[in-house]
Amino acid sequence: MRLPLFIAMALVALTACAPMDTGSPQRLGADGRPLPKLYRIPLNGRSTIPYEVQDAVNALRAASGAGPVELDSRLTAAAATHSQDMARQNRPWHFGSDGSSPIDRVRRVGYTGAMLGENISETYETELETLSAWMDEDATRRVILDRRAVNMGFAWHQENNGKIWWTMIMGGTAADAQPGT
Repeated sequence: MRLPLFIAMALVALTACAPMDTGSPQRLGADGRPLPKLYRIPLNGRSTIPYEVQDAVNALRAASGAGPVELDSRLTAAAATHSQDMARQNRPWHFGSDGSSPIDRVRRVGYTGAMLGENISETYETELETLSAWMDEDATRRVILDRRAVNMGFAWHQENNGKIWWTMIMGGTAADAQPGT
C-alpha cells in the first residue's frame, strides 16, 4: 500500500515541475529574449494609476530622505497635454509642437510654484516599469528625488497600438521659482 501511494505522490510532484502549457508559444525577439506583452491601461486607470505612482514615488523619496509629494491637478493637466502632444509628434522630447517648454506648459495651466523637472517616456511598459526605468537613469532619478519637490503631475496617452507616452512633472514652492534659490 505504501509503494503505490509513494508513486502517486511522486507523479503529482513531477507534474507540478512540468512547464504549464498556455496554448500559445512565447514570442522571442531578435535578441532571443521574450517580447514584451501588450499592456493596456485599465478602464479605471485614470482614477487609480496616478495614486499608485504617487505611493511608489513617495516610498522612493522616503528611502532617500526626501519628503512626500502631493498630486497636483494643474501639473497633471500639463503632463496630459504633453503626453498627447508627444504622441501626435511621434517623438519623446520635452518641447511641444508649438515650441513650448515644460516651464511654458506649467505656466499655461496656472501652476504658481517652480517647475523642477519633467520625465517622459515612450514605451509599451506599465507605469511602475516606467518609474523603475526612470530610477535607473541619473537625470530622471534626480527629478523624482528632488528634495525641493512638493507636487507631482502624472499622466499618459495610450495609442490604439498600445504605445504609451508617459509624462511626470515635479513642482516646488513659489520660493523655488525665484532665481538664485
